[in-house]
Amino acid sequence: MNMRDRLTESVGKPHLSYSSLKYALGDMRLWEMYMRGQLKKESDALTFGTMYDMLLFEPEKAHETYFVLDDSDLVADIGGKYPRSTKRYKEWKAEQIEKHSNKELASQEDWKKAEDMIQRLKDCGVYDKRFAGGKYQVEFNVDIDGIPLKGFLDCLQDDFIVDSKSARSIEKFRYDVNSWSYDIQAYVYTKVFDIPDFYWVVQEKAFPYYPADVKCSEETLFKGEMKFHQALENIQAYLNGNSKTQEHYAEFVV
Repeated sequence: MNMRDRLTESVGKPHLSYSSLKYALGDMRLWEMYMRGQLKKESDALTFGTMYDMLLFEPEKAHETYFVLDDSDLVADIGGKYPRSTKRYKEWKAEQIEKHSNKELASQEDWKKAEDMIQRLKDCGVYDKRFAGGKYQVEFNVDIDGIPLKGFLDCLQDDFIVDSKSARSIEKFRYDVNSWSYDIQAYVYTKVFDIPDFYWVVQEKAFPYYPADVKCSEETLFKGEMKFHQALENIQAYLNGNSKTQEHYAEFVV
């Protein structure tokens, strides 16, 4: 039985992704829940990131997908310290959501922030350098050495790959690469498309939205490869009934 069939039989999903590989580096019970679609809760940061990426790469689709809630006039009219906590505001918001039920809701603040961030990328030249002329939101569903991999990459150029990331701090992004396993993502994408050069366009989420053009080093790709194979080992152990993650616990002195 190949891995697609084994995954389908065990967890109901026939492929792996960057996110599933990331979970497989930790507690396999979380990996199982992710694969079964039981980790659905999205953070505000993830929701904003989805909207930002769509506005960056597919602006027409973003305008079709989102309804921007402009509550400035109502907030000013209600006044007070917490106008959005009033019954009047909540009833108005519920009406707006029902009226635009075919679209995702975006606050005016988040939409304006995303637009300002994208404009900063264009003003400084990073957008033209990395994103202009590329193929955006490229989907793949392939088998690499018998491993079924599926996902989307942000931007595919002829001779390099680009992924968009937001961060609290540009200076600390190097640590994010390890803690969020962005190195696995870089390795998988370069492997799937057989293009060795990978870049992150990173942007701070706080004004003035400082951007950075970050090249993924060979060392980081190697670390991603090592993590990739470790994740596969953990998944194979799970599929073979040999996963012992539940026996792990912490022990320390403070």
